[in-house]
Amino acid sequence: MIQLSDVTLRRGVRVLFEGATFQAHTGQRLGLVGANGSGKSSLFALLRGELETDAGEASISPGLVMAHVKQESPDGEQSALDYVLDGDAELRRVQAGIAAAEDGSALCQNELHALYESMERIDGYGAEARAGRLLHGLGFAADEVGNPVSSFSGGWRMRLNLAQALMCRSDILLLDEPTNHLDLPAILWLERQLKAYEGILVVISHDRDFLDGVCTRILHIEHQAITAYTGNYSEFEARRAEQLAQQQAMYERQQKDIKHLQSFVDRFRYKASKAKQAQSRLKMMERMQKIAPAHADSPFRFHFMTPDRQPQHLLKLGDARLGYGEATILDGVGLSISAGDRLGLLGVNGAGKSTLVKALADGATVLGGERVAHRDTRIGYFAQHQLDQLNPEESVFDHLQRLMPNEREADLRNYLGRFGFSGDRIFEPVAPFSGGEKARLVLALMIRQQPNLLLLDEPTNHLDLEMRQALSVALMEYEGALVVIAHDRHLLRSVCDDLLIVHDGGVMPFDRSLDEYAAWLRERESGATGGEAGDDVGTGGGNDDTAPAGNDRESRREQRRREAEQRQKLKPLADRVKKIEREMNGLRETLAELEATLSDEALYTEPSRKDELTELVRRQGETRNAIEALEWDWLEASEQLETAQD
Repeated sequence: MIQLSDVTLRRGVRVLFEGATFQAHTGQRLGLVGANGSGKSSLFALLRGELETDAGEASISPGLVMAHVKQESPDGEQSALDYVLDGDAELRRVQAGIAAAEDGSALCQNELHALYESMERIDGYGAEARAGRLLHGLGFAADEVGNPVSSFSGGWRMRLNLAQALMCRSDILLLDEPTNHLDLPAILWLERQLKAYEGILVVISHDRDFLDGVCTRILHIEHQAITAYTGNYSEFEARRAEQLAQQQAMYERQQKDIKHLQSFVDRFRYKASKAKQAQSRLKMMERMQKIAPAHADSPFRFHFMTPDRQPQHLLKLGDARLGYGEATILDGVGLSISAGDRLGLLGVNGAGKSTLVKALADGATVLGGERVAHRDTRIGYFAQHQLDQLNPEESVFDHLQRLMPNEREADLRNYLGRFGFSGDRIFEPVAPFSGGEKARLVLALMIRQQPNLLLLDEPTNHLDLEMRQALSVALMEYEGALVVIAHDRHLLRSVCDDLLIVHDGGVMPFDRSLDEYAAWLRERESGATGGEAGDDVGTGGGNDDTAPAGNDRESRREQRRREAEQRQKLKPLADRVKKIEREMNGLRETLAELEATLSDEALYTEPSRKDELTELVRRQGETRNAIEALEWDWLEASEQLETAQD
């Protein structure tokens, strides 16, 4: 159990939060949210024992193993697989003991036997397979797991850190922005892993769909306080909005009362017959507990300017071959972008999504075929490398003034204020700025150029929840065309009308919904034989649409016979799908009951119920594993049914 009791934490003279009190128990998955600088990472440091409270007490039940993701990029010649295996400290200790004994250490037979028993107990013989599955889930190819850590790029090394943390058989898992270096397929895989985690999970994330999919509670840091909410992020947002609305109504009502009292005082405080009453009302106002106005608005408020010109046909790739040098990444690409098109690109890491966007942006990756752009097409291109192209010695103001040399300083300040830049900070060099601040500046510069085609390659990577929401709203109102690569599903769902899948060297329409993307990935993973993305899925039923109108009674009887045979053929498959669905529904109800029982605080405070708690946690884990196994069975059965219907 994690417990904070009336905790105050400062960094320097600044109070991050005070009076913080909450508990976290086994099986709970907590999302930690709040504005940048509110104290989220400092709370993690407090839980890890790196900081001490300024008041109150923070405690963790003794004997619990805590894991977290290292923030430093690893290096060295150790293989990726070995680096991940290092996450299981007990495994490494047992392996070292056995190796020492086999090299002639003077261990007695009983000690060596105990080490072998420990190896069996912790499933040490299956550890390499487990590490391999973690690496595969995070996007590493099978032939890469033996490569040295130093051979990977910075983003992939951070994935290794995440895999190492997941390898630890921990009781508490702290994850600070675990999705930052992941593509969407890896995020979907991580969600499934974390939903099966049986300990206490605390995660900081700016990805609302990820928080929705993983978390059962939300801890919100705001106004130097930590407030706990039950449910996922969407439920937290709804409850907070309701609270803010109530607070605003109370504030407005109180202001009306104060105005009325003040009016009476102003009229009668110097009139002898009313002076006593006036003084009474003054004291009443002094005693009033002032209600603060609600602060629900995002600090970021901006919109895309209407393009000066909007040609109907903006850009076209015709039978294009895309890649770098002699290496072809995508071939036979045909894509036309017209006014109002809103496209989202899906695909695993390395499939060629960024290669496609670069081809659209300036043709840099076009090796063959054609790229045709209308003379009035104005492209706004956002990519991660553009953050590095900012002049580190220049200020935010300098960057904007170069684009708008004739604008007044007041207008430039107002424009920058919509992106969260204000005060003297706009005149400071951008070199020490955070990734989020640099991303906001690049967006501000891009928007000011009034593009009619936006190409956005992971625009939300460094943005917090408030800025992501502001960007989503601005893009929904944008009148031009856009192409987006993002692992933020909320953004894709909000702003894209159509999805394209970049897969197996080509680009094709993805005719399923975004929510079905995870299932599509699993189909490819398991080698399913269903239709490719973009294929039309038949409805089955055996109807002969080619039969001429006015068939006689014999033809209709023959048709009904064929339909009956088809139904008889499909019945066992359909029955199996329904049976699995019934079992999953029953297990989900059982899991909901177990989690409701586990939310009882008395379970954790009454020593006599320790065995009951252990049994409940065991059953919770078994039920989750059973549900996950049934989900795979359901997917396989559904694929068999669809194949039989075709």
